[in-house]
Amino acid sequence: MSESDPAPAWLVITTLDDPDAAERLAGHLVEAGRAACVHMLPPGRSIYQWQGRIEIDSEVTLLIKTSREAWPELRATLHDQHPYDTPEIIALPIEDGLPDYLDWIHECTR
Repeated sequence: MSESDPAPAWLVITTLDDPDAAERLAGHLVEAGRAACVHMLPPGRSIYQWQGRIEIDSEVTLLIKTSREAWPELRATLHDQHPYDTPEIIALPIEDGLPDYLDWIHECTR
């Protein structure tokens, strides 16, 4: 892809409460070609409302880089393999970036 036509790419965010499960899921996404890269942030504290109560939990955040074409399969995989009943699965379009990096995302997720 040229600089004027970068590969459409997405940043997908999800969280898990178990670092080992997060690493397994991240590895699966990359091996399956659903993601070019998954960056795991160290556990942080999440404060959220769930079923009428305020909850506080430790969670690992996954930053998943994927292509627009791979997004539907990635979303389905996350939904099927995520341990939460209602997982956070948020996709943000990457409007701009280093063209070579965007090309790499596209190549890894064909």
